[in-house]
Amino acid sequence: MTATFPELAGRGIVITGGASGIGDAYVRAFAAQGMRVTSLDIADPADAVDGVTYLRCDITDTVTLQAAIAQAGPLHCLLNNAANDQRMALDDVTQDMWDGMIAVNLQPYFFAAQAAARVMSEGASIINMSSGSVQIASGGMTPYVTANAGIIGLSRALARELGPRGIRVNSILPGWVLTDKQLEKWVTPEALADFMERQCLKAHLAPEDLCGTALFLASDLSRMMTGQALCVDGGLAFTS
Repeated sequence: MTATFPELAGRGIVITGGASGIGDAYVRAFAAQGMRVTSLDIADPADAVDGVTYLRCDITDTVTLQAAIAQAGPLHCLLNNAANDQRMALDDVTQDMWDGMIAVNLQPYFFAAQAAARVMSEGASIINMSSGSVQIASGGMTPYVTANAGIIGLSRALARELGPRGIRVNSILPGWVLTDKQLEKWVTPEALADFMERQCLKAHLAPEDLCGTALFLASDLSRMMTGQALCVDGGLAFTS
């Protein structure tokens, strides 16, 4: 059974990285609430949702990103979700690789929020997707973990700056969500067994498991929550 949030109906939301994985689940969840959903992604969706506006957008192109967000306004919510969790050993990281990871995983979050705030009014919500890798200090992905730690700090700083305007800013830290990309590139039986050993809840996370938290943060139920980082990880972080 899916909860309904009547106050979201008819309001605008921009979701970055909405063509696949967690972003696609978000697009479907918010569209089901009757929101006016705009998805920004470099790829087209495999299965588009009726009524959703899908725009091709490279989020590292700040001018294009901010123009797309302005076009989608007025907004009640921005959900910064697009990311690249590329693995790389410490000694293999070059400056170009480092800059590229920050350019995808952190920089657009600020400039998307900057643009969204211009077309938001009191009661609006910005939701930034960080990562549980920050909490468990995952190895082999230092640039990604660093960027996601930055997202938590960014969210808190934006919460302070935008609070007087009545705009809330929070972040979500998911555990290992088994998207198609993860299953194709990173998942092994050994890695899954290790996560299950450490998680309190003995079930694998699916993209849909994050939707309730995002809907809550977008809704009026969280109207006095800002600057918070919510873990949705099956109880992994505090056992690691």
